[in-house]
Amino acid sequence: MSDRYAVLQLDELPTKRCSCGTTRRGFIEESGGESSIHLLQVQNAVTHHHRVATEYYIVLAGEGEVELDGVRHPARPMSAFLIKPGCRHRAIGDLTVLLVSLPAADDTDEHFDA
Repeated sequence: MSDRYAVLQLDELPTKRCSCGTTRRGFIEESGGESSIHLLQVQNAVTHHHRVATEYYIVLAGEGEVELDGVRHPARPMSAFLIKPGCRHRAIGDLTVLLVSLPAADDTDEHFDA
């Protein structure tokens, strides 16, 4: 790693459970918490929202849907979704997603309706 760039292999990062399935998160420390990139495998996703983070979902593989504020949108490779703070969302189906979070992922910014 350099002061001006960082390199990682997403599919070699450790997996972590999340509200959407399993994720491999990178560049959190390297970006100083400003952003992170995730390789997300959707499994039994739960509707949630973020109060701070904006997320970008880019579907890499699979087919399904992305539900945004109760409206389901078809999702297939190269579908992209911008999810702003406050938008209740979840992914549905067998999807592999590249997710970019601004600022970086923070589990304390994951909120669920009662």
